[in-house]
Amino acid sequence: MTRSPGSAGPGSTTTPLLIACALGVERLALRGGDRRGAAGPVLVLRTGIGPEAADYAIARTLAEGPAKEAAVIASGFCAGLATGMHPGDVVVATETRDRRGSTPCTDAQLLAEAVARALPERVVHTGPLAGSDHVVRGTAERAALRASGAIGVDMESAATLAGALRAGPRPVAAVRVVVDTPEHELLRLGTLGGGISAFRVLRRILPAFHEWHRSSLLPRR
Repeated sequence: MTRSPGSAGPGSTTTPLLIACALGVERLALRGGDRRGAAGPVLVLRTGIGPEAADYAIARTLAEGPAKEAAVIASGFCAGLATGMHPGDVVVATETRDRRGSTPCTDAQLLAEAVARALPERVVHTGPLAGSDHVVRGTAERAALRASGAIGVDMESAATLAGALRAGPRPVAAVRVVVDTPEHELLRLGTLGGGISAFRVLRRILPAFHEWHRSSLLPRR
């Protein structure tokens, strides 16, 4: 896990923002993002691949230490499920789902609007994000997930958010950059244009995360 200090100033807080991702390339992009305007410390956790790894990593990280009360965002790359999606589009989850149940996301619309401001040239999709225990390939499995209402799928977000809430109440969200779509199936990350485009998008998304984090710290009426 890596830590980036937030900017001190009016409204700053010691409540951290924990961004969880699975891959080293995702962590590289998120660590290289703009940290100005952060409401508190920003922690980037690489969980490893798959729901079991994500569940273990998030539980261990939130059990004690500086991240114990952190707001949590699951981020990184995902496969898009809807026809017409393109690599570099962004999925802001309204909820995450897997075989164990669903987890509502905190202030998803506010986060989607913040992402749209940070990335005005990109398409932002909102809706349920499905969790899988394997890499989803082929049209049949994609179609089944899409029929369930999901707009994207990845292996870690659902486990990350469910694990975060088991560790205690906190704001949670999931934001994924599309690398793989029904029309543009990715074989190897980083070797095709879609992977490179998604990396660049992920690197520019942090200001939206900071805005969501600041809002999540405001008193609720």
